[in-house]
Amino acid sequence: MGLFSKQNKEAFTTPLLNNNPVTVQVLGICSALAVTAQLGPALVMGISVTIIVALSNVVISLLRNTIPNRIRIIVQLVVVAALVTIVSLILKAFVYDVSVQLSVYVGLIITNCILMGRLEAFAMANKPWASLLDGLGNGFGYASILVIVAFFRELLGSGSLLGYQVIPESVYELGYLNNGLMILPPMALILLGCIIWVQRAKNPEL
Repeated sequence: MGLFSKQNKEAFTTPLLNNNPVTVQVLGICSALAVTAQLGPALVMGISVTIIVALSNVVISLLRNTIPNRIRIIVQLVVVAALVTIVSLILKAFVYDVSVQLSVYVGLIITNCILMGRLEAFAMANKPWASLLDGLGNGFGYASILVIVAFFRELLGSGSLLGYQVIPESVYELGYLNNGLMILPPMALILLGCIIWVQRAKNPEL
């Protein structure tokens, strides 16, 4: 079986849309709601989860034949916790302000259902390369939803993107006002619901 066989391609591409971990599997909702008021933290969280789920998938796949079944969940948690700790330290060292904004949510990646779901459902039964592609696909699928929600929340709620003002002052002088509801947590849920609605309207089989 080649590195880019049909099965491996599907492992990467399916989670991006047709089996998206957030909009189809409805996993990782808590962090999707909590860190999307601004685009910057959403991007960092998406990248962090992608790296962690991809690397943890590979590690568990490499160890899958040596892990006793009765302690497999403990081993998975130890691997994820170690990777989360490393990522958290890197964020504090290089993007401290964003790390502060993300607060406890980086640590809570340990309990993210997407990670444990992929480790249990895929990495424990597949080889490292396929597991890497599956991890990247699910990570990118998760990150894409965070970015979409954060884009609209920051743009309409603050008039900015990545902290830079994009709506001109002249527009505000004409009477435009930022929508304060957009930066409140309930709007993240509403936007996420709209994305799910559009996706399932286009593909009723989901």
